[in-house]
Amino acid sequence: MIKLNGYLVSEKINENRHSVIYRAKREGDNTKVVIKVLNSEYPTLKEIEKIKREFEVIKQLSLPGVIAVYGIEQYRNTPALIFEDYGGVSLKNYTETVDMGVEVFLNIALQLTKALGEVHKKNVIHKDVNPSNILINEDTHEVKLADFGISTLLEKENQAAIHITELEGTLAYMSPEQTGRMNRAIDYRSDFYSLLNRHELDPAAFKK
Repeated sequence: MIKLNGYLVSEKINENRHSVIYRAKREGDNTKVVIKVLNSEYPTLKEIEKIKREFEVIKQLSLPGVIAVYGIEQYRNTPALIFEDYGGVSLKNYTETVDMGVEVFLNIALQLTKALGEVHKKNVIHKDVNPSNILINEDTHEVKLADFGISTLLEKENQAAIHITELEGTLAYMSPEQTGRMNRAIDYRSDFYSLLNRHELDPAAFKK
């Protein structure tokens, strides 16, 4: 368990090879927060730049359908992102433990489609839409997008599709053009392909 000045960390809620996520309270006002740090004692410059970029992109988006970021702190050799804690769990974990009906599925699908549309209006392509990066509150079914670490921000003067230089994202959810195996650039449609690509977001997977 990490110790971050100004925060009372209560539990680790997720860990993968890139990052570790903790639930905590901010000591100054008892606000519930989620803390994300890199899962490396000595992260590379590229890893540090990526998590800082995630902070800047989410802060700039400031959308209801995107997890809010409160700030960025320093924890040892890694930046620590401080997010809102609205009681969300990953859609991946949620679908593994809950049998959802069609009504709940449609509610989730509509929220995600609207959230992605709002993200795209701000000239951002997420590039890693998958159930681990989608959060859902188990009580309210409020859905939010998370993890913008590899997202692309298109400048106003250059809103054309982009070409990849390296493989990024979660392979099982990538659009064909994002794998580099097609001679086609990435644009906003790649996110929607990822959203509808797997069974977690297929209505046939949910009980009626």
